[in-house]
Amino acid sequence: MATLTERLADCYSGVIYDVMRDMGLAAAVLPSDIRPLDPEVKIAGPVFTMRGRPDKTVDAHASLLAWTGFLSKAPSGHVVVCQPQDSVRALMGELSAETLKHRGVLGYLVDGGTRDVSFIKAIGFPVFCRYTTPIDIVASWIPEAFDEPVTIGNVVINPGDYILGDQDGTVVIPKDRAEEIISRAEAAISTENLVRAAILRGEDPQQAYLQYGKF
Repeated sequence: MATLTERLADCYSGVIYDVMRDMGLAAAVLPSDIRPLDPEVKIAGPVFTMRGRPDKTVDAHASLLAWTGFLSKAPSGHVVVCQPQDSVRALMGELSAETLKHRGVLGYLVDGGTRDVSFIKAIGFPVFCRYTTPIDIVASWIPEAFDEPVTIGNVVINPGDYILGDQDGTVVIPKDRAEEIISRAEAAISTENLVRAAILRGEDPQQAYLQYGKF
């Protein structure tokens, strides 16, 4: 039987948004300028959060010790979501992406920057970010909290919430409603397939909508 993460990965962000809207839930969509490095790659799974901050007093050794400590903490089968409170540095790079992928982490989303883009794309590790830059975190940034709620845009992301990101954008699913939302999304996709088949048979689009209640 497919896991909830595998089922979510077979969905797309638009149908999750539609389902949550129809359920009367808040539209938990992250800012549109957070984009995948590779548009063909998705992120999907439960969230492990990290929050950090710039720190001009930290030395190179302390900053790298704290960063590698984060890499050790990130749990397999999860997507890391980082709120760096920073708009200057890259909060992901080649060696870190290799490490997380090897440890079974499913992807990384940061409300900030990334570097080593070609290397990360080559290994197929899903990274979503706002911008790219060669500037790193050495002697300038430090993590301060793990597995606590973080806010990106106007969305509060709790540890254990589910996230789905694709080239359309990224949606956050509350952990206590994840099974229901994903099940409804799967049903909606099945109905969309019926509508598509009807259109391709030559049926009128309005009649197809009226028959299936979906478009």
